Amino acid sequence: MKKFNNVRYKFVFLCFRNKIINMSDSIEQQLEQQLVIYNTLTRKKEVFEPLHPPHVGLYVCGPTVYGDPHLGHARPAITFDLLFRYLKFIGYKVRYVRNITDVGHLENDADEGEDKIEKKARLEQLEPMEVAQYYTLRYHKAMEALNVLPPSIEPRASGHIIEQIEMAKAILDNGFAYESNGSVYFDLEKYNNYYPYGKLSGRNIEELLENSRQLEGQQEKRKSYDFALWKKATPEHIMKWPSPWSKGFPGWHLECSAMSIKYLGKEFDIHGGGMDLLFPHHECEMAQNMAAQGSPAVKYWMHNNMITINGQKMGKSLGNFITLEEFFTGNHPSLEQPYSPMTIRFFILQSHYRSTLDFSNEALQASAKGLKRLLEAYDAIEKIPESDTSTVDFKTLRQQCFDALNDDLNSPILIAHLFEAARIINAALSNTEKVTAEDKIELKNLFDDFLFAILGIKDEDKNNDLRYETFAKAIDILLTIRQEAKQRKDWAMADRIRNELIALGFEIKDTKDGFEWKLK
Repeated sequence: MKKFNNVRYKFVFLCFRNKIINMSDSIEQQLEQQLVIYNTLTRKKEVFEPLHPPHVGLYVCGPTVYGDPHLGHARPAITFDLLFRYLKFIGYKVRYVRNITDVGHLENDADEGEDKIEKKARLEQLEPMEVAQYYTLRYHKAMEALNVLPPSIEPRASGHIIEQIEMAKAILDNGFAYESNGSVYFDLEKYNNYYPYGKLSGRNIEELLENSRQLEGQQEKRKSYDFALWKKATPEHIMKWPSPWSKGFPGWHLECSAMSIKYLGKEFDIHGGGMDLLFPHHECEMAQNMAAQGSPAVKYWMHNNMITINGQKMGKSLGNFITLEEFFTGNHPSLEQPYSPMTIRFFILQSHYRSTLDFSNEALQASAKGLKRLLEAYDAIEKIPESDTSTVDFKTLRQQCFDALNDDLNSPILIAHLFEAARIINAALSNTEKVTAEDKIELKNLFDDFLFAILGIKDEDKNNDLRYETFAKAIDILLTIRQEAKQRKDWAMADRIRNELIALGFEIKDTKDGFEWKLK
């Protein structure tokens, strides 16, 4: 046991020493990276050049908090968590803003229907803010389980009514909106005479105009495609605020324009969200920004694609969603077993963020096995026998990992390189590859940086470091007692300890240095 520990602690010390010695080289390599991202606005990949380097402004549309988060919510959260982590890793100072929608999101995108949160509150006989608070906390809990880093700022729509009223006033003053019966609507046809509406989503404005003419005069809007900046509240509406036009509430699209500009400035680097928000939400945001300030606010628009079930988008409105809590517990008829948060995270990262990702039990089970293989390879690095020379160029492998991420956050290719690193580890253990002591440390750093720090994977068996360390020490003590029993030739005691640990799910292996163990 003592010899076993000496090997482990020597390796840990060498890793720490090497980290300090090579820190300047590593930082230099990180700062040399050139990130390329796909800009939805231009429909091509572009070199990322921030407006005010090294500072980066990032805004991502967060959830409307009227129900438990589901797998569809996990994808944008993990996608932009990866972007947030990588930007920081290569040296940028990132202000990441992700909003909470707690007012103004009506059931119908055409500004009709009941507020989603008020409807939930009415059904459950609660205050709307009780509903919003409860599901915001549920969302935070799920994001923490998925190891999604919290944003720098998380503004709520209800906390920024003044800013939204001021923006609506600016759009009115500039002639791109009109008041009707206490509500304020964006004049889309007039706007399109000055700026091209549909530039972001590719929607044909002429088609929208044609389809809307038959509906003219049937409602308080001038045209059915005009969207609300401010809605006059009906007497029974609970969430309402005073404004120059009426007691009411802001339109859904307005909150993100107002809050992103408030916290990131009139021009900022990246706006992200799911592909389902591209139209009408992001298209309307872009129009609001131009109408209010005469210039675009966003340089790069990024959108993750959908998660589907049997080819259909997963979503609350379609009723085909599986909540993250149901995934974690396995409590859903479509699930064959529970899936851990890290399995869900790894499953999402195994697909490029711009590709459609179809849910299946088989795909999740394959992700769980793949992740286990990587984590076991990482744990085995310290056991690699050290050679005088290496048969692998680890610096090239490291740059290949950077290259994958620099190519529009290509996480599947990065993961493929990590699997190659796992192959090298296993080959070195069987002496078919040679690795020097220095390259063993480079291998560990590779996993620490790309699997853990950037991809955000954590070993759930070691989630609570203090508890795991105590647990591991207890197992080490038991196996040390077993070693001592073997030395005394007390085979009954040695076999009893081994057999009972195996029955509890441990795998025990005797080695020339002592022993090794792991949970199956």
